[in-house]
Amino acid sequence: MSSLSLSSLSILDVDAVRAAPVIDDPYRYCLGRQVIRPEAVEDLARDFPSIDKPGYLTVDEVRLAGRFRNLIDELESDAFSQVLSEKFGIDLVACPRLTTIMRRSQPKYGAIHTDGPSKVMTLLVYMNDAWDAPEAGRLRVLYDGERFEPYAVEVPPTMGTMFAFLRADNSWHGHRPFDGERRVVQVAWMKDAAELARKRKRNRTAQFLKGIFGR
Repeated sequence: MSSLSLSSLSILDVDAVRAAPVIDDPYRYCLGRQVIRPEAVEDLARDFPSIDKPGYLTVDEVRLAGRFRNLIDELESDAFSQVLSEKFGIDLVACPRLTTIMRRSQPKYGAIHTDGPSKVMTLLVYMNDAWDAPEAGRLRVLYDGERFEPYAVEVPPTMGTMFAFLRADNSWHGHRPFDGERRVVQVAWMKDAAELARKRKRNRTAQFLKGIFGR
């Protein structure tokens, strides 16, 4: 975890994060816009990792460089966790963090789910220049585990859009299938270090099997 101070967060716009309202229905979530400072966008697009594999990879599996590395440091910092702790009314600073990165999506991704009970909170920061697909790849806050409609809100996966939610038994979300580039960084605050280690191991095993069997 990074020991960055709040004043040193030069990529994340903390004021934009704080200004985004927290919604309690159907579960506790927050949708923020333009949480990345405009002057950092071009550098982040340039420095986003070149990833050939589909799905989420942990930061240990990806070569981080330039301003993108700086962004990961900020997202993993105690200072940023404190901002979110104050926003959601829960101590996230004490939670270990698992950061994963995706560049390529496959049609099988996006199935409706709640996230596992090992997670306390999940945050997604999208980093796509534009998004022309009318429905595909747009995460939705859902009311149950069966249907994509009706939905409470739809999240455009465009540059600087942030979606964060507290994991609950009813924190249903997902998106309609999309095949192609869908850049996103995910940070999960885990219940404890043992859960973090197990999650990392599962992710590495999944990526290993993809390397053997492909899609």
